[in-house]
Amino acid sequence: MRRYILYILVLALITIIGCATIAVEKTKKAYLDRGNSYYKTGNYQRAIKEYTQAIRLDPRLADAYFNRGLVYNNTGQYDKAIADFSKAISIDPKLTNAYYNRGIAYDNKGNFEQAISEFSKELEINPRYAEAYYNRGNAHGKQGQYDKAIADFNKAIEINPKYAKALYNRGFAYAKGKGQYDQAISDYSKAIEINPKFVYAYLHRGLIYAGKNQLERSIADFNKVIEINQNYALAYNYRGYAYRLKGQHDKAISDYSRAIEINPKYAWAYNNRGTSYYSKGEYDKAWVDIHKAMSLGYQIHPGFLKALREASGRQE
Repeated sequence: MRRYILYILVLALITIIGCATIAVEKTKKAYLDRGNSYYKTGNYQRAIKEYTQAIRLDPRLADAYFNRGLVYNNTGQYDKAIADFSKAISIDPKLTNAYYNRGIAYDNKGNFEQAISEFSKELEINPRYAEAYYNRGNAHGKQGQYDKAIADFNKAIEINPKYAKALYNRGFAYAKGKGQYDQAISDYSKAIEINPKFVYAYLHRGLIYAGKNQLERSIADFNKVIEINQNYALAYNYRGYAYRLKGQHDKAISDYSRAIEINPKYAWAYNNRGTSYYSKGEYDKAWVDIHKAMSLGYQIHPGFLKALREASGRQE
């Protein structure tokens, strides 16, 4: 009889423990799911609270650390993000995207060497991860390692031929790092074919055309940028520069003025408008703009200041 009662008690205890375990599993999953829902809607503080609750219930829940790390990354809390990704990796060393996102956090902190290491670890797990090649290429580029950057962008594009950002960044590496401007134009053009609203591709292709004195093409690209974003001050400034190279100073002044209207503290635009006024012989207006540019911290070229002083008969 006693053995029977003991058996019943043990069976009841096992049942209770089993039910409790199931309840904990359901509860931590509920916290994790709610955290994911808050994350998707941009309610990051609530998402962090939900993931933290899931971790309290199960300190070995790698997904909760990983997802909380994503939130920390998105809110600029990079050290906390790295700590969470590291914890997730310690629990599950093969967790998809953990090394990649830790690399993103290191990159955002400016620790490019460590970022490269993390992206490389991710690629050991997933050798076909185009985004990992792309971001490793960016990290190489930020360190001036343009050949390595181009190699990584090549790999990203091989995996995903429609990867517009990789084409754009490869073009940037060809232009800035290698001086291969025709190759850069080709990459920018391919990126634009894939994404006809790729503002930066038009912008940098326009700059190269200006440098090659293909001014009509340059202006056409800046026109396209302005068509996409009518309040992009930099595009007006660059188009003004192209008009100035063509000797169309009234159009240049109009564009510089629009850039200043958008950004009243745009020192470079004041300087450029001042140079166009100088070219038109309107020296008083040139001085006003040059003084404004200097007051905003812009360093005026000494040669231009000398020429303006001589032409205007003024020292300041």
